[in-house]
Amino acid sequence: MATLRVRLFAAHREAAGAPHVDLRLALPAPVSQVRAALNSQWPALARAGDATLIAVNGQFAPEGRLVREGDEVAAFPPVAGG
Repeated sequence: MATLRVRLFAAHREAAGAPHVDLRLALPAPVSQVRAALNSQWPALARAGDATLIAVNGQFAPEGRLVREGDEVAAFPPVAGG
């Protein structure tokens, strides 16, 4: 198991009450597993469900992208525009 620090932005930061959270995961792990761990460990973030955008090393990542130890991971709530 490794500790993965996930930076939070916008409403996710407010919901968690912190600029980041730490997850304990077996790495490498797919983005879908990172999102699931966020949702289960921080219910306030789960309201966004699968719409949470996950970025790995500065780029939005697809569900199957593997997150490895040392990667920079960030979570963004869904965004609506007009």
